[in-house]
Amino acid sequence: MKLHYYPETDSLYIELSSRPGAETREIADGLNVDFDVEGPVVGLDIDGASKNLDLTTIETVALPIKATRAA
Repeated sequence: MKLHYYPETDSLYIELSSRPGAETREIADGLNVDFDVEGPVVGLDIDGASKNLDLTTIETVALPIKATRAA
């Protein structure tokens, strides 16, 4: 899973899979979901991220993490 923040559009993209998206659906105002060709969700795009989320902290709880990286 990767988190991508784009300050020019104030959007946060949560990449759940490296598979390419084939279809995007807006499921709520400012929340888009990308699906691959077979149907599973591959990513979430949140518009107005800094207005709706606290982007200053990332916290994980009980995830079986093998490695972390910060860019």
